[in-house]
Amino acid sequence: MGDITNPKILWLKGGLFVVIGVMAAGLLLVQSPHWSTTALLALAIWAFCRAYYFAFYVVEHYADPGYKFAGLVDFARYALGRRKRR
Repeated sequence: MGDITNPKILWLKGGLFVVIGVMAAGLLLVQSPHWSTTALLALAIWAFCRAYYFAFYVVEHYADPGYKFAGLVDFARYALGRRKRR
Protein backbone atom coordinates (compact mmCIF):
# COMPACT_ATOMS: atom_id res chain seq x y z
CA MET A 1 0.00 0.00 0.00
CA GLY A 2 1.48 3.34 -1.04
CA ASP A 3 1.29 6.79 0.48
CA ILE A 4 -1.98 8.69 0.36
CA THR A 5 -1.67 11.47 -2.21
CA ASN A 6 -5.30 12.46 -2.83
CA PRO A 7 -5.85 15.85 -1.10
CA LYS A 8 -9.49 15.06 -0.28
CA ILE A 9 -8.52 11.84 1.48
CA LEU A 10 -5.73 13.64 3.34
CA TRP A 11 -8.19 16.27 4.60
CA LEU A 12 -10.62 13.51 5.58
CA LYS A 13 -7.87 11.73 7.49
CA GLY A 14 -6.92 14.94 9.32
CA GLY A 15 -10.56 15.60 10.17
CA LEU A 16 -10.98 12.09 11.52
CA PHE A 17 -7.98 12.61 13.81
CA VAL A 18 -9.67 15.72 15.20
CA VAL A 19 -12.96 13.83 15.69
CA ILE A 20 -11.17 10.99 17.49
CA GLY A 21 -9.31 13.44 19.73
CA VAL A 22 -12.43 15.43 20.61
CA MET A 23 -14.42 12.27 21.33
CA ALA A 24 -11.67 10.78 23.50
CA ALA A 25 -11.20 14.01 25.45
CA GLY A 26 -14.96 14.41 25.85
CA LEU A 27 -15.39 10.87 27.12
CA LEU A 28 -12.54 11.33 29.59
CA LEU A 29 -14.12 14.50 30.92
CA VAL A 30 -17.56 12.84 31.17
CA GLN A 31 -15.98 9.92 33.05
CA SER A 32 -14.06 12.20 35.41
CA PRO A 33 -15.60 15.71 35.45
CA HIS A 34 -13.03 17.48 37.61
CA TRP A 35 -11.02 20.64 36.95
CA SER A 36 -7.82 18.73 37.69
CA THR A 37 -8.68 16.18 34.98
CA THR A 38 -9.40 18.99 32.52
CA ALA A 39 -6.14 20.76 33.36
CA LEU A 40 -4.04 17.60 33.15
CA LEU A 41 -5.65 16.62 29.84
CA ALA A 42 -4.99 20.10 28.42
CA LEU A 43 -1.36 19.95 29.59
CA ALA A 44 -0.87 16.48 28.09
CA ILE A 45 -2.33 17.56 24.74
CA TRP A 46 -0.22 20.74 24.70
CA ALA A 47 2.98 18.85 25.65
CA PHE A 48 2.51 16.16 23.00
CA CYS A 49 1.78 18.79 20.34
CA ARG A 50 4.98 20.63 21.27
CA ALA A 51 6.96 17.37 21.25
CA TYR A 52 5.61 16.54 17.79
CA TYR A 53 6.52 20.04 16.58
CA PHE A 54 10.00 19.59 18.04
CA ALA A 55 10.48 16.23 16.33
CA PHE A 56 9.28 17.25 12.90
CA TYR A 57 10.10 20.93 12.64
CA VAL A 58 12.75 22.07 15.10
CA VAL A 59 15.10 19.12 14.54
CA GLU A 60 14.71 19.14 10.75
CA HIS A 61 15.04 22.93 10.37
CA TYR A 62 17.48 23.89 13.12
CA ALA A 63 19.22 20.96 14.86
CA ASP A 64 19.98 18.82 11.78
CA PRO A 65 18.71 20.42 8.54
CA GLY A 66 20.15 17.64 6.40
CA TYR A 67 18.03 14.88 7.90
CA LYS A 68 14.33 14.20 7.22
CA PHE A 69 12.27 11.89 9.38
CA ALA A 70 9.76 9.42 7.99
CA GLY A 71 7.80 9.07 11.23
CA LEU A 72 7.97 8.89 14.99
CA VAL A 73 9.81 5.55 14.98
CA ASP A 74 12.42 7.04 12.65
CA PHE A 75 12.75 10.05 14.96
CA ALA A 76 13.12 7.77 18.00
CA ARG A 77 15.95 5.87 16.28
CA TYR A 78 17.61 9.18 15.42
CA ALA A 79 17.19 10.53 18.95
CA LEU A 80 18.64 7.33 20.44
CA GLY A 81 21.70 7.61 18.23
CA ARG A 82 20.83 4.93 15.68
CA ARG A 83 20.61 7.35 12.79
CA LYS A 84 20.21 5.82 9.33
CA ARG A 85 23.03 6.65 6.92
CA ARG A 86 21.94 7.78 3.48
